[in-house]
Amino acid sequence: MDTRTKTTETPAELSPYRHFTRAEWAALRADTPLTLTIEDLARLQSVNDPISVEEVIAIYLPLSRLLALYVAATQGLFKATRNFLGAEDGGKMPYIIGVAGSVAVGKSTTARVLQALLSRWNNTPKVELITTDGFLLPNAALEAEGLMERKGFPESYDGAALIRFLSDVKAGQRHVRAPVYSHLVYDVVPDEFVEVDRPDILIVEGLNVLQPGKAGREIPFVSDFFDFSVYLHAEEAALERWYVSRFMRLRQTAFRDPRSYFKKYSELNDEEAERTARSIWERINLRNLDENILPTMLRASLILTKGEDHRIQKVALRKL
Repeated sequence: MDTRTKTTETPAELSPYRHFTRAEWAALRADTPLTLTIEDLARLQSVNDPISVEEVIAIYLPLSRLLALYVAATQGLFKATRNFLGAEDGGKMPYIIGVAGSVAVGKSTTARVLQALLSRWNNTPKVELITTDGFLLPNAALEAEGLMERKGFPESYDGAALIRFLSDVKAGQRHVRAPVYSHLVYDVVPDEFVEVDRPDILIVEGLNVLQPGKAGREIPFVSDFFDFSVYLHAEEAALERWYVSRFMRLRQTAFRDPRSYFKKYSELNDEEAERTARSIWERINLRNLDENILPTMLRASLILTKGEDHRIQKVALRKL
């Protein structure tokens, strides 16, 4: 039996998760208000990743309610620990949420929707979002190391810089800088940064953010800094179809920009473009998914499983 199938067939009594159908999860919304409009969603969604108001109501409002409870509990524990230690530092410890999953699964849309919802809580917390793309090694370094075909794999990131960034944010430091990545030029932008300044909540989105550290190395890894994590899951056939569809759409839009790293693909005919997209998916993205991303799914606090139409059909919440 395929090991990927085994992970979804754990007997309920042995599973570390409590499983919900879409309807069961939606019922947990209670009275959480909808604070996003159709116009907001149009702005927040990524290319080829549709999301509806109904999806926000059924999936993301219950999640927002759950996170409100978790954040309040974590902040209470932090204050209790500070009182126990007699600490006079009045600083705050940011609540960090990780969002993981395959290329084309919709991580960016999920992260942006969560940021919008959480920032509109009654106490209007400061919610910031970064992607780990900025911590990819520059293309020049990847080319020197022969890693361009493994871009997005764990070894293609400046892991030490990402750990330093998260450590500084978690410690409550001011004006912590993260590098900026351009999907247009497919590279880190030199001398350009985004600042994270003591947020209440930080969302960290990336392919491999749940990746454990290497055995025998006593250094922290990214998920050590997470208070909560979300893994977006879908079947491989759906992911491939979504990736190819997105590639074909970008070929008609962003790829035509003269500055685009992928401009050469805009000149392909439909058959050549689809063949190229499937080749990239199989050589790079599918391999990364199978080797590095999917094995981390069961490390997440919450697993959201999408159906063929991008709608989330199942939810699994880790038991406390």
